[in-house]
Amino acid sequence: MSDELDDTLREPAPADAAPAVPADEDEALLDAYSRTVVDALARSHEAVLSLRVEATRGGRRAAGAGSGFLLTPDGYAVTNSHVVEGGGVLAATLDDGSEWPEELVGSDPDTDLAVVRIAGDRRWSPLVLGESARLRVGQIAIAIGNPHGLGHTVTAGVVSALGRTLRARTGRVIDGVIQTDASLNPGNSGGPLLDARARVIGVNTAMIGGAQSLCFAVPSDTLRWVAGEILRQGEVRRAWLGIAAQTVPLPRRTALHHGIAARTVVGIDEVTRGGPADSAGLVAGDRVFGIDGEPIADVDALHRRLGGDRIGRRTRVELLRGMRRMAVDVVPAANGPRARG
Repeated sequence: MSDELDDTLREPAPADAAPAVPADEDEALLDAYSRTVVDALARSHEAVLSLRVEATRGGRRAAGAGSGFLLTPDGYAVTNSHVVEGGGVLAATLDDGSEWPEELVGSDPDTDLAVVRIAGDRRWSPLVLGESARLRVGQIAIAIGNPHGLGHTVTAGVVSALGRTLRARTGRVIDGVIQTDASLNPGNSGGPLLDARARVIGVNTAMIGGAQSLCFAVPSDTLRWVAGEILRQGEVRRAWLGIAAQTVPLPRRTALHHGIAARTVVGIDEVTRGGPADSAGLVAGDRVFGIDGEPIADVDALHRRLGGDRIGRRTRVELLRGMRRMAVDVVPAANGPRARG
């Protein structure tokens, strides 16, 4: 009787049940998406770094963590500027568990990017930079990093939008930012965002807290330029006028009178004594609406126009002084105190 009861309770096997799959065939059954992520991780694991930072911030010793990745075979690597701000002791842990000391080579807070170098006598396995200008919305995006100290964590998703802007801690706007739904957490900052071929398309930088997978990366094309500047001269050179400014509205009547299409302009609050703007005769209260014939509607547009190519080059600044329209030639200097706006 008990045998009959056991037979009754035993669930019959479905007639079309698939046979057990041998373990060595698991890889063959991976779908294309899974294979892409697995392959990208395998091709990049030697290049992704978990960073440990001990720095002095606000007069107090602080420890932090972040991510980074190797850019050259001789140990130059990339991370976020905010990960290494404050200097201090840097150390990088590789996927094999080995820890190496690092030194800061240069930092560009305006794009939240920094270059560090691993101090070790060996050839490293860097990642390859892709071209972010060729990205398309919907393509695979793979983020690798050190969230909450959990080294070499991978998340994957898609490029969910392109051409976003992100404001750096300096107040400047980072253009061309990549939006992705590949989840990021504290500690992911500075890690690579990869495409399906394990090429770097961005540097993971920020997320919106409380949102569902709204994450952002500085594009690789920006990284290529910034890293090149730092490696050549230790810093990113930008043109400096020597003003403190903010975006202000332009009365419609004034705009129509002078034929200015913009509704806002850059109002100068303060001019640094002895700076380029002061030497050219600009004064507080001037309202800038053009640079070399290009319209300037806000402080962000002014920052974009003041690239390194304008250093030492005569630049025509179009402005309103009261109700009078005029133009002043200014020769921007290199860097200098940051304009407020």
